[in-house]
Amino acid sequence: MTSDDERYMWRAIDLARRAELQAVCPNPRVGAVLVWQDRVIGEGYHQRCGEGHAEVICLASVAPEDESKIPDSTLYVTLEPCSHQGRTPSCARMLISRGIRRVVVGCLDPNPLVSGRGISLLRQSGVEVSAGCLEEQCRQVARVFLTNQEQGRPYIILKWAESADHFLDRLRQSSEERPVTFSTPHTRMLVHRLRSRCSGIVVGRRTLELDQPTLTNRYWPLSPYSPKRFLLSSQEVDLEPGWELLRSVSPESMSYLLMESVTSLLVEGGAETLRAFLEADLWDEIYVEQVPDVTLGEGVRAPSLDALTPDRILLRDRHLLYHYTKE
Repeated sequence: MTSDDERYMWRAIDLARRAELQAVCPNPRVGAVLVWQDRVIGEGYHQRCGEGHAEVICLASVAPEDESKIPDSTLYVTLEPCSHQGRTPSCARMLISRGIRRVVVGCLDPNPLVSGRGISLLRQSGVEVSAGCLEEQCRQVARVFLTNQEQGRPYIILKWAESADHFLDRLRQSSEERPVTFSTPHTRMLVHRLRSRCSGIVVGRRTLELDQPTLTNRYWPLSPYSPKRFLLSSQEVDLEPGWELLRSVSPESMSYLLMESVTSLLVEGGAETLRAFLEADLWDEIYVEQVPDVTLGEGVRAPSLDALTPDRILLRDRHLLYHYTKE
């Protein structure tokens, strides 16, 4: 593969990032670019589950005067073209029928219905295929789908806000006592944007009793998607409509959530719920918002992340935002 291959694959990745996660799930975010003699003549990305895949959108975008160039073009796609008939026809067969002679693939599709079959089908039909171009970056953009397929569970994000001395809140006995507010309007908006990208959200029983959270994404109105709400409790609870019970944090319970179409799960608290996911090693990303100029001295202690190293530290409204990912 050449530097030009990487350049056009970066464009395909940028296109894939445009997809709304909850619009495409349970499908992956995928982008595609069609290049003829160093000129982009088509591009697209998968926009909604049940509608055209990235390859289909890409070829449909080719102008009539450029359609004759399709067989002599190279298609760049972030994920292996599907080989099977699902809600939409096989993309690999479509590429073969359009006479495309070279395809550059970012990463393989672990779906058992594909899993290398798309590439094999292309090669058996005489198409030159180069696989693994910017593989890690392509896996990153499809990380929710890949986690679902490879680990049989939702992609799990832990998130909390804490004081400079690592407390989540003061000790409270009832919902009449207001919690400590760490977030600013801007960081609250970012949290609600994160909610809009997840299909499920979970809190513990004490968080529900004390905070009575709605867990919507009302401060991110650009997205119509709010996550399904789950309460983590091993005991029976009389829940209001719109809530579901999650009895444990385990591989089995996470597999159950995936079967219930929860492809990504946001864990918002409280402390024991967050620790349960950490202790079970069931997480993929962690976001910690820390307020440097606020100390509580005592209260509800935040989970310890001393054994982890953040991969980036950002500044938001004078707050520190620590981001952790698994290796």
